[in-house]
Amino acid sequence: MAPANSSAQPITLSPRLAKLLPWLIASAFFMQGLDATIVNVALPQMALDLNQHPLRMQAVVIAYLLTVAALIPVSGWLSDRFGARRIFTLAIGLFTLGSLLCAMSPTLTLLVISRIMQGVGGALMVPVGRLIILRAYPRTQLVKVMSFVTMPALVGPLIGPTVGGWLVEVLSWHWIFLINLPVGIVGAIAAWRLVPSFQREHPKRFDTLGFLLFSFSMLAIALSLEGLSDLRLGITTVLLILVVGVASLTTYWVRAMKVDAPLFSPSLFAIRTFTVGILGNIFARLGNGALPFLVPLVLQVGLSLSPATAGMLMIGITLGAIAAKPLAQSILVRLGYKRTLVINTLLLGLLIMSLALLSTTTPHWLIMVHLFVLGVVNSLQFTAMNTLTLIDLQGDNAASGNSLLAVVMQMSIGMGVSSSAALLNVFTHHDAQQTLSAFAATFVCVGGIAMLAALIFLQLRPGDGRVKERKKRHA
Repeated sequence: MAPANSSAQPITLSPRLAKLLPWLIASAFFMQGLDATIVNVALPQMALDLNQHPLRMQAVVIAYLLTVAALIPVSGWLSDRFGARRIFTLAIGLFTLGSLLCAMSPTLTLLVISRIMQGVGGALMVPVGRLIILRAYPRTQLVKVMSFVTMPALVGPLIGPTVGGWLVEVLSWHWIFLINLPVGIVGAIAAWRLVPSFQREHPKRFDTLGFLLFSFSMLAIALSLEGLSDLRLGITTVLLILVVGVASLTTYWVRAMKVDAPLFSPSLFAIRTFTVGILGNIFARLGNGALPFLVPLVLQVGLSLSPATAGMLMIGITLGAIAAKPLAQSILVRLGYKRTLVINTLLLGLLIMSLALLSTTTPHWLIMVHLFVLGVVNSLQFTAMNTLTLIDLQGDNAASGNSLLAVVMQMSIGMGVSSSAALLNVFTHHDAQQTLSAFAATFVCVGGIAMLAALIFLQLRPGDGRVKERKKRHA
């Protein structure tokens, strides 16, 4: 067992541990990345088995996303307070136990509760894993090690839809969760034996009240959208929950201006690029965050494709995302952030809208090409938005801003799923016999929401981000 360490500086690892530690972190990232996409393609079969309507299974996705979003801010403090070894081992254990309980769930309610447990593990597993790498390796090795451990996070979403579709078709949906068990059990044992503690003797004070206010506000706002999407809460109840959530969020920011060390400092929003990036992220991800939920449903429920076929076609999005990675830097340097984001956001919205043209006669190769192009544009959007948001942050603001961005990303995706499910249910309710038409109307609305982000990105100045890029190239 590795010795405890109270310092944030890299420690000296034995050659054996230096080789094994990245494999352990990479395995955890792979589980989390695989789970991010493997569930979506199985939703229709889950609905059939649990006696639910397939268009009302969004709670399985949203429960995980919201739990991750709510707990991201506390992950770093927990690691400092109780030690990276304990928290990382606990994270893998909870994720694995949650996977087992998901597979054993006989009702939708129990499945959602089990997904929340998975979300607790996932919320701690990835950020604490990154912290372990940052503190275990010197800066000279950091790029190499970080590239190695993040690669499985890209491979997981790539194979997730195909593996999920195959498991559902050949075995059952339960196996999309059961496959996590052997990796999780071995990973938890290895984490306890290999991971250094990195426990600080005097961790920074955590803004507990701020955390509770902020998390409650986010969950309340998301719950109000979920109430609409499920069509079980009256409009009065939904509005009441929404008002309570907004009031809690307002209370948090008013309080944050008065305390010394708030969870997220209001001074972040004095930085124009950060403000534009955060707000643009919200609207863009409300649109494209719904795609992993909507696309498998339209392929299986709307076009009546098998889970395996739908999973195979979904690879197009991930392949496009990977193909776009080498292009992003050169495009941003050539066009700048403002022009890139305005043009790309409009193109993203149009591509989402064009999914409304899918029909039972659309060739599979054309669907794959469409999703590939969508993946390219999606990837460029993520890269540009995230880089813009963080590019001007310095010092303590960098960690706080990065954490807030991670929360906003998860929350926006969750709210994107909720809002798209609400739209889908409304359109289906109006004409239950025209499911494909309901999907088409939903894609048009979701694409329009994504395009609204272009109005936010118009507030950028032409030179925003470019000065930083030039400095980096000459450094």
